Amino acid sequence: MTWQEMIDRYYPEDGCLRDIYMAHCRSVADLALEINRRKGLGLDQAAVEETAMLHDIGIFMCDAPGIECHGDEPYIRHGVLGAALLRSDGLGEDCARVAERHTGAGLSREDIARQHLPLDPDGDYMPQSTLERLVCYADKFYSKSGDMQRKPLEKVIRSMQRLSPETLERFMALHREFGEQE
Repeated sequence: MTWQEMIDRYYPEDGCLRDIYMAHCRSVADLALEINRRKGLGLDQAAVEETAMLHDIGIFMCDAPGIECHGDEPYIRHGVLGAALLRSDGLGEDCARVAERHTGAGLSREDIARQHLPLDPDGDYMPQSTLERLVCYADKFYSKSGDMQRKPLEKVIRSMQRLSPETLERFMALHREFGEQE
């Protein structure tokens, strides 16, 4: 199954959620592809596009009415739910890991415990591979609500800072790896 077939399966063409999903994931994919080229990361462009287009595949199962998601699960679970879908539909472990590990700047066991998040406390939600870190980073610049335009770095930093000092530190490490030199 291709990434487009996977999206078509879960996001009907006549739905508002599909428009939101496609706009967000296309923006994330375009930024990740551009960074891969600019930084000479050497990642396969098709793999970058596929994982970026599928990183949020699980949002339809979550309760987030502001972005037309009317499922039953807490939104924080969209990554693990999407990873399970990707694995069951045979899209590969790279896609599944990107979905699981892109939330915030990754979620540590300490984050899960401190915030009482409805996730497996022994789960592995920290982006590890270059591909996982790249999509996680690119995702922070685009929202699925509002004008959906690219956020300025300062706004991303403020949102990461609100989560926790550790989240900001992890994001800044991603920025040093993938951001433009200033």
